[in-house]
Amino acid sequence: MSKFVFVTGGVTSSLGKGIVAASLAKLLQARGVTATIQKFDPYINVDPGTLNPYEHGECYVTEDGAETDLDLGHYERFLNIYTSQANNVTTGRIYQTVINKEREGAYLGKTVQVIPHITDEIKRRMLLLGAEGKYDVVITEIGGTVGDIESHPFIEAVRQLQWELPEDDCLVIHLTLIPYLKAAKELKTKPTQHSVKMLSENGVHPDILVCRTEEPLSTDIRRKIAQFCNVKTEAVIESADAATIYEVPLMMMREKLDLIVMKRLNIPIAAEPELTRWKEFLDKLKYPKSKVTIGLIGKYIELQDAYKSILEAFVHGGAMNECKVQIMNVHSEFITEDNVAEKLSSLDGLLVAPGFGHRGTEGKITAIKYAREKGLPFFGICLGMQMATVEFARDVLGLKDAHSTEMTPDTPHPVIDMMEEQKKITAKGGTMRLGSYPCRIEPGTLAHRIYGETQIHERHRHRYEFNNDYLDRFQEAGMVASGKNPDSGLVEIMELPTHPFYIGVQFHPELKSTVERPHPLFVHFVAAAKAFNERLNAVKNPLLQSEMI
Repeated sequence: MSKFVFVTGGVTSSLGKGIVAASLAKLLQARGVTATIQKFDPYINVDPGTLNPYEHGECYVTEDGAETDLDLGHYERFLNIYTSQANNVTTGRIYQTVINKEREGAYLGKTVQVIPHITDEIKRRMLLLGAEGKYDVVITEIGGTVGDIESHPFIEAVRQLQWELPEDDCLVIHLTLIPYLKAAKELKTKPTQHSVKMLSENGVHPDILVCRTEEPLSTDIRRKIAQFCNVKTEAVIESADAATIYEVPLMMMREKLDLIVMKRLNIPIAAEPELTRWKEFLDKLKYPKSKVTIGLIGKYIELQDAYKSILEAFVHGGAMNECKVQIMNVHSEFITEDNVAEKLSSLDGLLVAPGFGHRGTEGKITAIKYAREKGLPFFGICLGMQMATVEFARDVLGLKDAHSTEMTPDTPHPVIDMMEEQKKITAKGGTMRLGSYPCRIEPGTLAHRIYGETQIHERHRHRYEFNNDYLDRFQEAGMVASGKNPDSGLVEIMELPTHPFYIGVQFHPELKSTVERPHPLFVHFVAAAKAFNERLNAVKNPLLQSEMI
């Protein structure tokens, strides 16, 4: 049986429960302890697939096609492992399961209630990964904050498990805030005291407190927190603001979080954590030798979490190139033929982001045309790839009204169209083409040079595809389908061989980029942007030009 760590939060949201949970799992993994993480979210949506990115950030898709919380992206990026549908559970899924059981007659004669039926289902899900026998430790992050009405059943389930599991098989970490008041010039512990009091009133007693703070915690403050919150002084952990989330595992190691957890769970402590590759990555990240500016063209740019995996994939790809990637967000709604050069002329590369709906698509098409004509390195993901084919159809093939039927259902030239099997579907949740699919790459293409192999698997999340009725015309005009699904023949990758770097993919490569395994598409795109920048500087500076020769 696995051992279980529960991570709760108090005072405010966005304190970084997911990063702390992922950091602890990374440290345990580095010590040879097999660990995984799961996220329990209190909202009533069955999954985040139908949520607006402005509401909840990006929807992260796993290998098995589950639409999940973006924290699962952090888990995979830190641990270099795949998660699944079992790693993300919502209130909606819990209630749906219980109601389905009730309709099937599983509770005949019983009044179905929050306790025990809902909490029993929560506990069953919490223990599910541990029953597989694959993990020494299962870390469970509870979304929201203590005191939220939606979180009560989850906190109650944790309370019950604290009593039901053996004492050294269960541990609770509570993440809280120690605000610094500039007027008083001191840290205040009262919010943490109240948060722990509220948690204790619900019957859950934290073993470890992780305190987010802008200023260092003195020994006196740690002792005060420990005394008021009924934990040991060494179990009061400082979590200071970090320049990058990838520093947090090392910060938690300095605070001995992993050692405290292992001692409390009675896990033998043997070797020191093996973090050589992690530290090498951090060195490259912190001390880059060059810098590029990449334009991110999207329509959700006001909320960075909407493109979280893309931004993190640029961090990984930049570190591999020892290059700082500066992202310039450009809202696609505000790009026009008149201002496109002004907005994009300072860029070294252009990424057109995924998305849904009509808003901002014309701006994306205009930006793609600029990149194609100016030789600016271009990378399109999902909708970005689709708009690249629309732009090519309009400007090169002369199909002036070409579009996607998602935006223009009656377009005379549907170069992007809905998959046949999707046309019969009316339900929205979990019905897209989701999860990992194979792709066969044509030898000798840019895609082949990037991947170094002809058979790959990538994750999908979309309803619309390139219309193969137009494929011959595209290829005759110079745009090559360098990757296709071997079973359906659907186009997965499009590229322009005459362009320095121009590639669009139907899948989401950002979802598989990790610290230890940066995605090759991002690595090569950053390298192309770096080469573009160097060529540009050489033209501006004749001395550099002679050095390059």
